[in-house]
Amino acid sequence: MVLPALAAKAAGPASILAWAVLLVFSVPVAATFAALGARHPDGGGVATFVARAFGRRLAAPVGWWFFFAVPVGVLAGALVGGEYVAAALGAGRTTAVWIGVAILAAAFGVNHVGLRLSGRVQLGTVGVLAVLLLVTMIVAAPAGRPVNFTPFAPHGWMAVGTAAGVLFYAVSGWEAASHLSAEFRDPRRHLPRATGLTLAVVSVLYLSLAVTTIGVLGAAAGTTPVPLSRLLETAFGAGGRTVTAVAAVFLSFIAVNTYLAGGARLGAALARDGALPRALAKGGTPGGVPRRSLTVQMVLCAVAVVGAAVFGIGLDGLMRVTSACLAAVSCAGMAAALRLLPGRSVLWYGALAGLAFTALVLAFSGVLLLIPAVLGLGALCAVGSAPRG
Repeated sequence: MVLPALAAKAAGPASILAWAVLLVFSVPVAATFAALGARHPDGGGVATFVARAFGRRLAAPVGWWFFFAVPVGVLAGALVGGEYVAAALGAGRTTAVWIGVAILAAAFGVNHVGLRLSGRVQLGTVGVLAVLLLVTMIVAAPAGRPVNFTPFAPHGWMAVGTAAGVLFYAVSGWEAASHLSAEFRDPRRHLPRATGLTLAVVSVLYLSLAVTTIGVLGAAAGTTPVPLSRLLETAFGAGGRTVTAVAAVFLSFIAVNTYLAGGARLGAALARDGALPRALAKGGTPGGVPRRSLTVQMVLCAVAVVGAAVFGIGLDGLMRVTSACLAAVSCAGMAAALRLLPGRSVLWYGALAGLAFTALVLAFSGVLLLIPAVLGLGALCAVGSAPRG
């Protein structure tokens, strides 16, 4: 609901190429994580895969990258909902922040009750919201104009890579699902099926929304924090703001809820393996509720909120920080897959393609690579000082 605008700001209409490339390379990445999750179901997700492939010590940085990226990522997701509601109310950034905090609080509450309830809440909203997005694009598309796609690359072709850096936030959920693989009754059958269905749905939604946003809004697509509201206004007038505000709250809640669930379970698994204090391991078994790990995530979220306010970090910055960490996680997962999956198989070559793709995304992260580097060093120090036995 905000990424098409951020990408358009970075690369103009050429941002559509960034969307297309990311979605194409999401296929091998998604398939690889589904295969790994089906074969090695565990709350540790990618950290577990890396531990099996390269040893426990090298798995710790992977776990830290995801665990400490979650608070920043969910804050960004919650602020998206806040921006849309604030726009509908005609309010400013302060209102958007408070609404975002309310979305975070609701997601923490649902996860505190238990992961099974979280899944039911999401199941009841995903279908309705997907239909709403499709309706939005269908009613807004007739207002599109070919002239809005020219010049196609106003900031040069390298800007496509810059746009891909922030857009990776949208296609980096495959490793989050791997942390919940142990919750499936039959991971080998259900996880690949769920992954394939998700990939098909989000590919249609993301690419269609990106094309419609550029076609209808043109240069204005990169100047608004609420592009979906602008699309609906072209068809329904000012009333479109209210509709998108409600949709934004639910969409933000779904994304935040999923990442908190995966992050909390990962924290418990990391504690079990000695990469975090062992007290956080409670509730990490399949069917349990890792409330202590979830509480740590809540504290980290509060720190992220204060840090963003003090340093004036907006959505673009928050999403790029998250993308850098998650790209590092995905890259490590692809490397582990090359050792864990059958050699020279279709899945193995898919993992190789995924490794090259995520490494390229990392390269476009620039100075933000320092964040996963520092977190990785901290994780290695934590594991090295942990008691044995």
